Amino acid sequence: MMGSPAAVLIALALLTQSSIGIHLNSRDIDAPVQESYDYIVVGCGISGLVVTNRLSEDPGVTVLCIEAGIADHYEPVIQYPVYVGADIGGDYDWRLSTVPQTQLDGKPRPLPQGKVLGGGSILNAMCWNRGGADDYDAWEALGNPGWGWDGMLPYFIKVSETYTPVYSEDVAQEYSIHYNPAVHGTSGPVQVSYPKYFYPQSVNLFEGLNALGIPTQFDPNDGTSAGPALVPTDLDPNNQTRSDARRAYFDPIVHRQNFHVITGQHVTRILVEGVGASVEVTNPTDGGNEDGEGNVDGNPDGFGFGPGADAPPETPPAGGQTSNRFNRRQDPSHVTLGVSGVEFAPNASAPRRTVYATREVIVAAGSLHSAQLLQLSGIGPSSLLTEHNIPIALDLPGVGNNLQDHCLVGTFYPYNNNSYPSPTALTTNATFNAAAGVQYTTDKIGPWTAGSPNALAFNPLPLITNASGLILVNATFQDPTAYLRAGLDPTLVAGFSLQKRSLVERLGRNNVAAYEIINNNAGSLTVAVMHPFSRGAVYINSADPFEPPQIDPRWLSNPVDRQILVEAIRFNRQILATPSMRLLQAAQFVPPPDADEDAINQVINDGIRTEFHPSGTCAMLPLEQGGVVDPHLRVWGTTNLRVVDAGIFPMAADIIKADNVNVRPSARPTSSPAAASASTVQLANTSTVTSTSNVISTSSTSTQPNHSSAVSLSLNSVPESTLPEAPTYPLTTASLASSTASKTGESPASSASPIGSSGSSRSTLSAILSTLDVTGVLQSKSEAVATTTPPPTLSLLSPPELTSSVSAALTSGGVPASVASSLVSVIVGSHPASTSIAPSASASAILSQQAEQAAIDAFIQWLLSFFPRRHSRTS
Repeated sequence: MMGSPAAVLIALALLTQSSIGIHLNSRDIDAPVQESYDYIVVGCGISGLVVTNRLSEDPGVTVLCIEAGIADHYEPVIQYPVYVGADIGGDYDWRLSTVPQTQLDGKPRPLPQGKVLGGGSILNAMCWNRGGADDYDAWEALGNPGWGWDGMLPYFIKVSETYTPVYSEDVAQEYSIHYNPAVHGTSGPVQVSYPKYFYPQSVNLFEGLNALGIPTQFDPNDGTSAGPALVPTDLDPNNQTRSDARRAYFDPIVHRQNFHVITGQHVTRILVEGVGASVEVTNPTDGGNEDGEGNVDGNPDGFGFGPGADAPPETPPAGGQTSNRFNRRQDPSHVTLGVSGVEFAPNASAPRRTVYATREVIVAAGSLHSAQLLQLSGIGPSSLLTEHNIPIALDLPGVGNNLQDHCLVGTFYPYNNNSYPSPTALTTNATFNAAAGVQYTTDKIGPWTAGSPNALAFNPLPLITNASGLILVNATFQDPTAYLRAGLDPTLVAGFSLQKRSLVERLGRNNVAAYEIINNNAGSLTVAVMHPFSRGAVYINSADPFEPPQIDPRWLSNPVDRQILVEAIRFNRQILATPSMRLLQAAQFVPPPDADEDAINQVINDGIRTEFHPSGTCAMLPLEQGGVVDPHLRVWGTTNLRVVDAGIFPMAADIIKADNVNVRPSARPTSSPAAASASTVQLANTSTVTSTSNVISTSSTSTQPNHSSAVSLSLNSVPESTLPEAPTYPLTTASLASSTASKTGESPASSASPIGSSGSSRSTLSAILSTLDVTGVLQSKSEAVATTTPPPTLSLLSPPELTSSVSAALTSGGVPASVASSLVSVIVGSHPASTSIAPSASASAILSQQAEQAAIDAFIQWLLSFFPRRHSRTS
């Protein structure tokens, strides 16, 4: 849990305004509301409470925060670190689930979210990690001035934390905890510290990673974000209890006279001036969903490697449609709508009530519910609103699209060296657990303080696999529409194109994490994608505000994410084989040590779950890139409506991981919903894209409409004639050999490893490339790919000259520098100390080297055919 930078920045911006407001008496939670307030905040989770706290520092303004959940009662299951994850699926959870994930195994997954005063900070795993400076700088580069690392760090220091260093210098040395005082706060609301117990297996893991060339990050909150780290937790150092948003931002100011919180109230819509409401949204309903929650129950497995989800519920037939009673379709780039307040009710059958905002409405309902609320209020993709008979205030295609989530896959390698204390003893050894409980309740020390999985690793792709260049090549070559939902608005495609370019460039670096290892010190090295390429959506299911939204994260719909997970699981084997990790005597059960790629993919398909970090559904981007809010977090096309939660993050990043790390409830069966009425339409499920003139079809088809003002397009801003048709296979030596074999009749079976993987040699690559008819592998829709090979020469370059020459040829042809760097080793391979040709060399040796040089030149030309600048540059 962390103070949201979005919340902090918007609160500070708003506080600069002059203010005159109603003076309230101090009041308890749920006291009667006034008719109006200066500011209404929807959602009293992390961001909502930060904003409410900061705004109400000015006694001249009045602030109301409306929360759908209730307040917790300081229960041990919330307060004690040992119980982290045990409250998932309980009273403080929305108990949501995704639609069936047809690109995986066709089953839905639970998607827990906090429904409680304090939001996700009540449920999360308490890890405190700001993320990398690189991620913030990438946000700023997408058109958001002030959101870079240098702009955000002062707020992190000043208004978020009181940092307490680890209690022992010996412990700090042993576990590599060396903090930088210059980047930590000493007077913020959230207590950030370390538990009074550490499992020694963490040291083994860090030593193993160091042995494999991955350095430790000594202070994971100083902007570095690559490598293993012992991250601090939001933990009170004095009593070793959770320091959450309620305790940090609400309890200390509860008696402010201008500050009011009501709980158990569900905001049903935002009142947009001049725009009517749908009857279904604004009127009470009988039957159906009463409280807006999903139907996922319980979390018996806690951190365990649980079973997969059960069969998906049946999809009810779509109801009938009626025309909009009032349709005010607006272009957000040329209109400034005002909002006047919100409508709310405790449940679906209760009458709706209204409260007015004299200044602003600030939405902080979380990335899933904020998008739902905007759509219910007439702000979103026009086709979706029309389908559900909701009057259109603003046609804003980005609302609900661009959904990203860190997805994780659990592994199971139980440690058998009983000389190491194990967290599993807390559930399997009653004597050990009882003693630990006494230690905690009496002295606030021992294993009960160490519930959070805080020994983590954020590994860069180039440091774990020789196939990193290949993976980035695959990502670079993708047509931006190839793995998105079919028919998306051109602005959304344009936005993803820029995001993809940024991701490819940054993932080629040695200081940017591609994935995370979540270590539970008992044998689970769970892996999670940190910078996903896959994009999903969250849409309303009906005009009923108490019907949970349809959530489709589309995990691994982009194959780059899957390639990263496969390499991450393979790298786990290398970690377990290091001397320090061998001491733990791990048994490799899931996946087994002999699992091939198909078996690993089966583990991935069955085991994919959320890491509880959905974001991006109200992205902070320019309108022409599918944005929903501007850099001041104001919704495009409005004057006084803002969004301040994780939905505004334009790209998923390590920053989000602090919400719920490794809390992995097992899936529960979901009951089949009742058949929809004429006004409640259940959209059909989708997770794939269909083929257009320039888009690849995936293995299954899409049946769900895409609500984004769909326009047929090939690729935004790039002339179709310059685009090669996207390849329908991953670029591996097997696929290259297959292309050759299809012309020669030879079998490619012996060339199945990725280019650049260990064991592949320059000579093997050259043998394939020298016989490859490149023009037959890939060709443009309107022109053949240039494959002219320069005539062979007897004067070959030396190894350094050859490397430099290849790198220069790639970058001058338009290849990003980080991709070019990765590709050099793929193209050139491992060469001897000297490649000069001896005077006495045989004619066959000379011809062999000439062929190798020609093959390399041909491969470069083929690669350059994928880059837009290839027509104006030569290699």
